[in-house]
Amino acid sequence: MTKMTPSEAFVETLVANNVTDIFGIMGSAFMDAMDIFTPAGIRLIPVVHEQGAAHMADGYARVSGRHGVCIGQNGPGITNFVTAIAAAYWAHSPVVAITPETGASTTGLGGFQEAEQLPFFETITKYQGHVTIPKRMAEFTGRCFDIAMQENGPTQLNIPRDFFYGDIECEIPQPIVIERGAGGENSLQEAADLIAQAKTPVIISGGGVVMSGAVDQCIALAERLGAPVVNSYLHNDSFPASHPQWCGPLGYQGSKAAMRLISEADVVIALGTRLGPFGTLPQHGMDYWPKDAKIIQIDCNSRMLGLVKKISVGICGDAGAAATAISRLIADKELACDATKDERMAHTAATKADWEAELDAWIHENDDFSLDMIEEQSGEEGNYLHPRQVLRELEKAMPEDVMVSTDIGNINSVANSYLRFEKPRSFFAPMSFGNCGYALPTIMGAKCAAMDRPAVSYAGDGAWGMSMMEAMTCVRENIPVTAVVFHNRQWGAEKKNQVDFYGRRFVAGELENQSFAGIGRAMGAEGVTVDKLEDVGPALKEAIRIQMEEGKTTILEIMCTRELGDPFRKDALSKPVRHLEKYKDYV
Repeated sequence: MTKMTPSEAFVETLVANNVTDIFGIMGSAFMDAMDIFTPAGIRLIPVVHEQGAAHMADGYARVSGRHGVCIGQNGPGITNFVTAIAAAYWAHSPVVAITPETGASTTGLGGFQEAEQLPFFETITKYQGHVTIPKRMAEFTGRCFDIAMQENGPTQLNIPRDFFYGDIECEIPQPIVIERGAGGENSLQEAADLIAQAKTPVIISGGGVVMSGAVDQCIALAERLGAPVVNSYLHNDSFPASHPQWCGPLGYQGSKAAMRLISEADVVIALGTRLGPFGTLPQHGMDYWPKDAKIIQIDCNSRMLGLVKKISVGICGDAGAAATAISRLIADKELACDATKDERMAHTAATKADWEAELDAWIHENDDFSLDMIEEQSGEEGNYLHPRQVLRELEKAMPEDVMVSTDIGNINSVANSYLRFEKPRSFFAPMSFGNCGYALPTIMGAKCAAMDRPAVSYAGDGAWGMSMMEAMTCVRENIPVTAVVFHNRQWGAEKKNQVDFYGRRFVAGELENQSFAGIGRAMGAEGVTVDKLEDVGPALKEAIRIQMEEGKTTILEIMCTRELGDPFRKDALSKPVRHLEKYKDYV
């Protein structure tokens, strides 16, 4: 036990957990601790808005495999975290949100910036540590860091602001590292027996493969089986795209090749995935989930097993350890799929080739509204590029070790068909929470964790408006990234619903904006506007060169047509019914 102040106990526990970067906005609520961040080797990276800080912590965690940490002033600073912590929750990111609150001596009196901060995060964190007395500061701090890593998700460390002061005696807890096993012997054997009988096995490589560093183990299992490998929704980096058995992502705006191949499966090995509903829903007119297949689901959280899809075998274990164990169990077995391995590999290659050819030919959307918009914009001043052609050119120009974050929205969702990666910890999206304003701050956090890797964000003009101010943080704090903005002057995803269900009656969907490249230059970044297809790839390459060689941020504004891809959920809305006379024409 050593004599120290609670602030010292707090900071020393951060040091014990290898914290070197914290994202946030300075505040009086934690200033005593902040004062000793520098001698402790901790950099506080000041942001423009606290939501951006929590997104940065998310991106940092997802690239580094370490904790991402954010901190803010009590009350309004902390409420600004909520959206981003919810996104981190659904991304299974070990983010620790440090939330100083009103002093314990005045709680409940309605003082300045007072709020009950625990209820805000109750359903979007894995654990909430509330420091009850100053001498337990290190204990609760350490527990928040341990549980964030053990349970793959954000935690909240809530500290009354007057608890940073005084003298205490305490011991700094060392991190508790938990080793995850492969799962139960019986369930692993059941899985191996099912696989041995499978004639057309397919592997889903999920986020758990990335988080457990299990790509090599997934490759080994796939190669033993000759099985197609599909990515789970928005985990396009969970299997290398250059591998002949990679087939692309399932789910919204995913790969038709992946969907066709999994529809033929008699056994599905869902490795490190919760099989979320948005990642298995019908798409491209295909209800592809194999209704009669045996499903083997492997997840480190037992609550996920069989939650969304009916399964035959559930394995609670680490994705890598489980894949290794299964590979050993089938190593010397004669498998039913062995005899058709070459035939199935050829079928996989042909199915992929068909999809790539379709993507090459799919240069614009073919519905009546999109064709109308293409015709309308052809007469306007300037050139407007078809989003799919833009996405294909961006894909071709990406370096092998690139990191990409995507915001939510129409063009960003269509990008799911085009983004492919060679390395894990390369692709970041707001997952099923689907919030706007995600991409830029998240890629900034990722860049902070991997300054040697190119970092690119995708955002539509609507979502960009919620986060573009963090470009000032990029410039001020020397965090160079390349931000691609698809400027199509609309809220595209929701506008598609007005096309399909509401007679093209557009309410609040139009966005007539200034030049985002110009705004970028005003914030101190480079700003480039692209309105010719042949310039897309070269512009991205040059922006990445500037990022990596000159340490500068570039806003790459790409002028796109107003054509629209499929809506998020065709089954989420119905044709309107109107009974009152004054609304009779609104059907």
